[in-house]
Amino acid sequence: MVIPPPGRPPRIVDYLKPYVLKMHFTSKFVSAQGIHSPTATVASSASSQETALRSSMESTRDVAAAAKIGNILVERLLLKGIPAFSVHLKREQRYHEKVKAVIDSV
Repeated sequence: MVIPPPGRPPRIVDYLKPYVLKMHFTSKFVSAQGIHSPTATVASSASSQETALRSSMESTRDVAAAAKIGNILVERLLLKGIPAFSVHLKREQRYHEKVKAVIDSV
Protein backbone atom coordinates (compact mmCIF):
# COMPACT_ATOMS: atom_id res chain seq x y z
CA MET A 1 0.00 0.00 0.00
CA VAL A 2 1.38 3.39 -1.02
CA ILE A 3 0.69 6.39 1.18
CA PRO A 4 0.59 9.64 -0.77
CA PRO A 5 2.73 12.48 0.56
CA PRO A 6 0.86 15.16 2.47
CA GLY A 7 -0.27 18.10 0.37
CA ARG A 8 1.26 21.48 0.85
CA PRO A 9 -0.80 23.77 3.05
CA PRO A 10 -2.35 26.70 1.20
CA ARG A 11 -0.29 29.85 1.26
CA ILE A 12 -1.73 32.84 3.04
CA VAL A 13 -0.94 34.97 0.00
CA ASP A 14 -3.63 33.06 -1.91
CA TYR A 15 -6.27 34.47 0.45
CA LEU A 16 -5.12 38.09 0.35
CA LYS A 17 -6.56 40.62 -2.02
CA PRO A 18 -4.25 41.69 -4.88
CA TYR A 19 -4.72 45.38 -4.03
CA VAL A 20 -3.09 46.97 -0.99
CA LEU A 21 -3.83 50.29 0.73
CA LYS A 22 -0.76 52.41 1.42
CA MET A 23 -0.96 55.59 3.49
CA HIS A 24 1.52 58.39 3.98
CA PHE A 25 1.24 61.15 6.54
CA THR A 26 3.36 64.27 6.86
CA SER A 27 3.00 67.22 9.17
CA LYS A 28 1.07 69.09 6.44
CA PHE A 29 -0.60 66.52 4.18
CA VAL A 30 -2.33 63.13 4.04
CA SER A 31 -2.13 60.79 1.06
CA ALA A 32 -3.35 57.27 0.31
CA GLN A 33 -2.85 54.91 -2.63
CA GLY A 34 -4.40 51.70 -3.85
CA ILE A 35 -1.54 49.59 -5.20
CA HIS A 36 -1.79 46.41 -7.27
CA SER A 37 0.82 44.33 -5.47
CA PRO A 38 1.67 41.67 -8.13
CA THR A 39 2.62 44.34 -10.67
CA ALA A 40 3.52 47.11 -8.19
CA THR A 41 1.45 49.69 -10.03
CA VAL A 42 -0.71 52.40 -8.51
CA ALA A 43 -4.37 51.78 -9.31
CA SER A 44 -5.61 55.01 -7.77
CA SER A 45 -4.52 57.65 -5.30
CA ALA A 46 -5.86 60.59 -3.32
CA SER A 47 -3.99 63.32 -1.50
CA SER A 48 -4.77 66.48 0.39
CA GLN A 49 -2.18 68.21 -1.83
CA GLU A 50 -4.55 68.15 -4.81
CA THR A 51 -5.71 71.68 -5.56
CA ALA A 52 -9.31 70.60 -6.21
CA LEU A 53 -9.52 68.99 -2.78
CA ARG A 54 -7.60 71.65 -0.92
CA SER A 55 -10.28 74.27 -1.43
CA SER A 56 -13.02 72.05 0.02
CA MET A 57 -11.09 71.13 3.20
CA GLU A 58 -10.61 73.32 6.25
CA SER A 59 -7.30 71.69 7.15
CA THR A 60 -5.11 69.36 5.08
CA ARG A 61 -3.56 67.49 7.98
CA ASP A 62 -6.19 66.62 10.61
CA VAL A 63 -8.34 63.53 11.18
CA ALA A 64 -11.25 64.97 9.17
CA ALA A 65 -8.96 65.44 6.16
CA ALA A 66 -7.77 61.83 6.52
CA ALA A 67 -11.37 60.59 6.53
CA LYS A 68 -12.18 62.65 3.43
CA ILE A 69 -9.12 61.29 1.61
CA GLY A 70 -10.27 57.76 2.43
CA ASN A 71 -13.75 58.45 1.01
CA ILE A 72 -12.33 59.95 -2.19
CA LEU A 73 -9.93 57.04 -2.65
CA VAL A 74 -12.80 54.54 -2.32
CA GLU A 75 -14.86 56.39 -4.92
CA ARG A 76 -11.94 56.36 -7.35
CA LEU A 77 -11.24 52.66 -6.75
CA LEU A 78 -14.90 51.73 -7.25
CA LEU A 79 -14.95 53.62 -10.55
CA LYS A 80 -12.08 51.38 -11.70
CA GLY A 81 -13.93 48.25 -10.55
CA ILE A 82 -11.83 47.43 -7.47
CA PRO A 83 -14.25 46.41 -4.70
CA ALA A 84 -11.82 45.34 -1.94
CA PHE A 85 -8.19 45.48 -0.89
CA SER A 86 -5.85 44.54 1.96
CA VAL A 87 -4.36 46.88 4.53
CA HIS A 88 -0.75 46.45 5.62
CA LEU A 89 0.42 48.90 8.26
CA LYS A 90 4.03 49.87 8.66
CA ARG A 91 5.67 49.14 11.98
CA GLU A 92 5.43 52.75 13.14
CA GLN A 93 1.77 53.09 12.09
CA ARG A 94 -0.72 52.32 14.85
CA TYR A 95 -4.45 51.91 14.31
CA HIS A 96 -5.10 55.30 15.87
CA GLU A 97 -6.25 58.80 14.84
CA LYS A 98 -5.42 59.48 11.15
CA VAL A 99 -4.71 55.85 10.26
CA LYS A 100 -7.99 54.79 11.86
CA ALA A 101 -9.88 57.57 10.06
CA VAL A 102 -8.58 56.51 6.61
CA ILE A 103 -9.24 52.80 7.19
CA ASP A 104 -12.70 53.33 8.70
CA SER A 105 -13.79 55.63 5.88
CA VAL A 106 -12.64 53.05 3.35
